[in-house]
Amino acid sequence: MEQGVVVTQLDIEPGECIKVKGKIKSDAKGFAVNVGKDSNTLMLHFNPRFDCHGDINTIVCNSKEDGTWGEEDRKADFPFQHGDKIEMCISFDQTEATVKLPEAEFKFPNRLGLEKIQYLAVEGDFKVKAIKFS
Repeated sequence: MEQGVVVTQLDIEPGECIKVKGKIKSDAKGFAVNVGKDSNTLMLHFNPRFDCHGDINTIVCNSKEDGTWGEEDRKADFPFQHGDKIEMCISFDQTEATVKLPEAEFKFPNRLGLEKIQYLAVEGDFKVKAIKFS
């Protein structure tokens, strides 16, 4: 997947929100938003797939520890459309990470027990317009 925006040296605490605003490309195959400590240690890999890796209209969530992927968690709910402008809020606590969209919410366990988010990366068929921390 094509690497997009990468933000490092963050200091996001539990309960704080990372807002990612942007537009899904009209011919998108998929995109991913990753948050964690660094590219090898991810609390959450949030990967909506329109048509890639054998998945159609599926959201795949995962974690990565020391460069090794965990077990994939597939979500059947797929609120995304090609060409959509979206805004998502990613937050976490000691037990789970949450991705909030206007019409849906996804939860994924904080498997690594991370206490802060220091890394954010957006990749694939998604154009980032704004990133806000609150």
